[in-house]
Amino acid sequence: MQKKDNSDGRDSYQRPRRERITDQKAERPRRDGGYNAERPRREGGYNSERPRRDGGYNAERPRREGGYNSERPRRDGGYNAERPRREGGYNSERPRRDGGYNSERPRKPFAHKQAPHKAEAPAPKQPKVPGEVRLNKFIANSGLCSRREADTFISTGLVTVNGEIVDRLGVKVTPADDVRVNGQRIKGEPKTYIVMNKPRGYVTTLSDDHAEKSVMDLIAGKCEQRVFPVGRLDKMTMGVLLFTNDGELTEKLTHPSYNRKKIYQARLDMNLKKSDMEKLVSGVELEDGMMQVDQIAYIDNDEKEIGLEIHSGKNRVVRRLFEALGYKVKKLDRVYFAGLTKKNLKRGQWRFLTEEEINMLITGFYQ
Repeated sequence: MQKKDNSDGRDSYQRPRRERITDQKAERPRRDGGYNAERPRREGGYNSERPRRDGGYNAERPRREGGYNSERPRRDGGYNAERPRREGGYNSERPRRDGGYNSERPRKPFAHKQAPHKAEAPAPKQPKVPGEVRLNKFIANSGLCSRREADTFISTGLVTVNGEIVDRLGVKVTPADDVRVNGQRIKGEPKTYIVMNKPRGYVTTLSDDHAEKSVMDLIAGKCEQRVFPVGRLDKMTMGVLLFTNDGELTEKLTHPSYNRKKIYQARLDMNLKKSDMEKLVSGVELEDGMMQVDQIAYIDNDEKEIGLEIHSGKNRVVRRLFEALGYKVKKLDRVYFAGLTKKNLKRGQWRFLTEEEINMLITGFYQ
């Protein structure tokens, strides 16, 4: 390593320079003509010793004028020139129709689209008359029937309003109108709902000449509206019973297709076998078809005291199920119906439903 003196008095060291490979190659003499210049060059390029043929590749062969297969006579007009050409193009022999495709059909005159008319403003709604309701609803509110049945009365001409027969649906009336069904005047009364703890020995029919006591006797003179029982409990059955003048609700609660849940408590004359309990759940054949209970169990481990849940609304179905298996029902109490119970009601007592209970019945938010 060589020492180098700097102008500022400080020493520095410099490595010796190494010869490059390119410097070594530079000593060789260059050949004129580039690579393999010692070999004699041939004039004319690659294989220039061979005599060249005039005319290029295969020049010895006579050239044909006219190109490929020029010996064949050419047809004037090109391919298939012997065929006579048809003027007018493809299928020009057919007569052309003026006016283009399907020109024989009469052309419709061009119609200009008219600007759309502005929609007329809807007629102002007529103010509602206080207390005005549809005729079928007015009849149903009277407690005579349901709305569907009222529509049938109207369409058959059995309903008159202020002395005139009304046979079309959708007519509205007011409480001041004279509405008659089959000649009997009805009044649209406010809807009323009552729950009762029915005692034993009372029938649920509105009129029975052979019955000594009716459930209607328990509310007579205590309710201004004319109400009627929803469904039926036989004379010896006790428990929850609903009264109302809402015909539409009555149809929903009593029609078999709705299958409302009912819970009963039954007292039998002897212990109920578990095998018979299984038969009641699987189904028992009655005179009007197969019938079964949804749930059944002993009450307080007493094999004579039975609790059961059922959805059928057939007449005396609970008693008939036990009788089909050889048991006799000594006491039967309905403790649940359409979300209602007999809580805080003694035998024979009743009360008006609360607003919450009414909404529950109308909306059906119960089991």
